[in-house]
Amino acid sequence: MLHTDAKSLKERGDRLFSAKASFDRRNQDIAENFYPERADFTVARDVGDDFAGHLMTGYPVMVRRDLGNSIGSMLRPKGRNWFSVRADREEREDHEAKLWLEWSASVMRRAMYDHKAMLTRATKETDHDFSAFGGGVISVEVNRRDTALLYRNWHLRDVAWEEDAYGQICGVHRNWKPTVSQLCRFFPGKVNAKVSERLAKEPHERVAVRHVVVRADEYGAKAWRQPWVSLYIDCDNDHIMEDVGSWTRRYVIPRWATVSGSQYPYSPATVVAIPDARLIQAMTLTLLDAGERAANPPMIGVSEAIRGDLNIYAGGFTAIDAEYDERLGEVLRPMVQDKSGLPYGFEMSDRIAAQIREAFYLNQLALPPVGGPEMTAYEVGQRVQEYIRQALPLFEPIEEDYNAALCDMTFETLLREGAFGGADRIPESLQGSDVRFAFESPLAKAAEREKGQQFLEMKAMIAQAVEVDPAAQYTVDFGVALRDALSGSGTPQAWMRSEDAVAAAMDRDAQAQDAAQALAGMQQGADVAQKLGVAAKAFAA
Repeated sequence: MLHTDAKSLKERGDRLFSAKASFDRRNQDIAENFYPERADFTVARDVGDDFAGHLMTGYPVMVRRDLGNSIGSMLRPKGRNWFSVRADREEREDHEAKLWLEWSASVMRRAMYDHKAMLTRATKETDHDFSAFGGGVISVEVNRRDTALLYRNWHLRDVAWEEDAYGQICGVHRNWKPTVSQLCRFFPGKVNAKVSERLAKEPHERVAVRHVVVRADEYGAKAWRQPWVSLYIDCDNDHIMEDVGSWTRRYVIPRWATVSGSQYPYSPATVVAIPDARLIQAMTLTLLDAGERAANPPMIGVSEAIRGDLNIYAGGFTAIDAEYDERLGEVLRPMVQDKSGLPYGFEMSDRIAAQIREAFYLNQLALPPVGGPEMTAYEVGQRVQEYIRQALPLFEPIEEDYNAALCDMTFETLLREGAFGGADRIPESLQGSDVRFAFESPLAKAAEREKGQQFLEMKAMIAQAVEVDPAAQYTVDFGVALRDALSGSGTPQAWMRSEDAVAAAMDRDAQAQDAAQALAGMQQGADVAQKLGVAAKAFAA
């Protein structure tokens, strides 16, 4: 559908937001159990509200917090180079191309971790949205005020998007409510006249604004040079304040898992754990009540014999009738209760807590120990394979839809802004090609470490095969295999010589060996000649 005015774009967004009302209600329920500080999808919250006042235990919240914190610490450690830039095809990566790719990666890191870019804050918030709701929204753009990138996380409540026939996000609509003063500073001279009139009298009142990013062929009659169009619409006045072309979609929307027929994500962790989260709240309330009654039991007394109120607190005094005969029974005594169910209740609570922890993959994040004198190479390889199988559902979507998309949009933004210099600086072998990103993660480490175990297994098999057939040693190119194994074990490339340098060293060794053999032959000839000369002299004598 081709949109040409603000009203049609706004109506399209209104339909998208109306259709996602059930999605917001589901997320509200999830947030109340796992992410209470984010539980404002369908209700209005104040800054001073007690976010978790309705919970009996904070364990489900802590489990979500641990998973959210683990995403950043394991897949985007700030103090390490967690990504590298590669060419789309390995044959393009000659020496000059590798140098440029390494340099561009360093430029990206400096831009991403500039304090003005706020990457850490934005990804931290998105990580917790991802763990609780299965997705998040983070924008990547150039700061209008400073010459720097700007990353911001947006509430899932305020963003709606749609997919095309190929399952790709083709349009993003975001609700925004800046103050009149903020809007006039953000779009000087471009706001509607009615908004300008409000600036003097009510500068702090809110204005309903919508940011829309659509494909260029879906908006306007003119031909855009860029593939996307970014628009800011004053919804109260149906006024477009800005429409500019964009080389990127502006929004990275990672999705952990989806179901067919819906463009919105879900979290496999909370889908499984939310029944247990509700149950553990009810169980905790019951156990707290039972524990309180055990520590402060209800009392049974003779009402006719007690004068005044019961003062059963420490040091309290309760007056009773002096004529009461205690042989008839104690005038006041605690009610006898059966406490045998308390240990079983705590055992059930611990079992539910373990299930919630397992639902959030926390028992699978630790890399299993590999190596040891009692473990064979085969056992180590099997453990690594098992870890990869268990961690793949968590790490794979984050690397593909989150980290890779974030790096792609950052690279494209910096490239279009001239951060990498002109096109003449790009090596010829990379001209017209795309880039891809490789990431350092526990999953990648496990997969690469497996090469080392394969090398050891191959070495053992070759050693046994040589005993039967000596020609088996020529089956494997040990130079290539060792290089892959060393790279997989994390050996820095600077520690290893290039293939050309290794070939040159082998040629020098071969030449030195030939020279040594020639010298040994000459020495042997000289010795023979000397012996013949001595023999000739002796014969003449």
